[in-house]
Amino acid sequence: MALTYSNEQKSGQLIQSFDLFTKIQEHEQVLFCNDPATGLKAIIAIHDTTLGPALGGTRMRPYDTFEEALEDALRLSKGMTYKNAAAGNDFGGGKGVIIGDPLKDKTPELFRAYGQFIDSLKGRFYTGTDMGTVLDDFVHAHKETNCIAGLPEEYGGGGETSIPTALGVLYSIQAVAKTLWGHEELTGRIFAIQGLGKVGYKVAEHLLENGADLYVTDISEDAIHSLVEKGKQMGGKVTAVKGNEIYGVDGDIFVPCAIGGIINDQTIDQLKVKGIVGAANNQLLHESHAKVLKEKGILYAPDYIVNSGGVIQVADELYGPNKERVLSKTKNIYRSILEVLEQSEKENMTTVEAANRMCEKSLNSRKVRNSFFSSTDRPKWDIRR
Repeated sequence: MALTYSNEQKSGQLIQSFDLFTKIQEHEQVLFCNDPATGLKAIIAIHDTTLGPALGGTRMRPYDTFEEALEDALRLSKGMTYKNAAAGNDFGGGKGVIIGDPLKDKTPELFRAYGQFIDSLKGRFYTGTDMGTVLDDFVHAHKETNCIAGLPEEYGGGGETSIPTALGVLYSIQAVAKTLWGHEELTGRIFAIQGLGKVGYKVAEHLLENGADLYVTDISEDAIHSLVEKGKQMGGKVTAVKGNEIYGVDGDIFVPCAIGGIINDQTIDQLKVKGIVGAANNQLLHESHAKVLKEKGILYAPDYIVNSGGVIQVADELYGPNKERVLSKTKNIYRSILEVLEQSEKENMTTVEAANRMCEKSLNSRKVRNSFFSSTDRPKWDIRR
């Protein structure tokens, strides 16, 4: 954990920002990456490596402030620890964020520079695509480091991760449906989908195939128009709504597939659904909102289990891509969600508390087993060869 400095100056000297240590105290390591030659400004946060080297995607966004970028990296990396534990992956939690506009600031040189910083961590962090980045970006990073996962198939990777991610969301919806209604049948059910990106659009297609009706919103009019036309072809009903109107849809399940923090004091009061199951990360603004949802009778499927299909594929790829194996592992998401929902009901706790307990049990179990190794005897993290 390296000491960093604030931008505040006094008598020409930078003042040490000790508050930073408080902010990152849950994390093992935070790396600040700055490469003036390429314009790279990035943060890599490693939360916990109990289960293995940290694994998590890298997103690129034009963050308004450094603090906002750091907060995103810290929250997302912690979520990856729990996501990998829930998925049964032998990886810990980490996340990368690149500060910049993905539509304007990307260059091959920038991602090669990022690859060099990743390589400096000597196998402690593996990464791939996330919001604002695509597979080809990491082809450039891969020239500098072997610690890249989620490569295109032509480069020996597993390909597009949105496929298993969307399937995992569908399996989670079926598990919630079984809990709510006693069966997995989705015909005639109404879903409100927020976000029609790589994952959200595929989730919408799966739901149409299962006979559901959809209300959708997205910043892309083209995505909405395309899905409306697809709905007509498939005999399903797709209705577009504007922005925040999605929260007030009188439907069965809300499916957030865009940004995080959208379940908050303002939006919860608008919800008329019976369940929430989506692919977005960190959907709850605060974990306390899980209790509010429970009190309101809305069944919430914890997002880091629902959307774990992608990380299942990425982790599996590091041992050699195998699509059938990935799809088989992804089906386990259904069982995991059912287990969490049943435990939540049995113990009268929120679904988030039940999911966290399940993951912490896995982490604590590994800590006990790892204690049998001395620091020199423990296996080295050299996965991709």
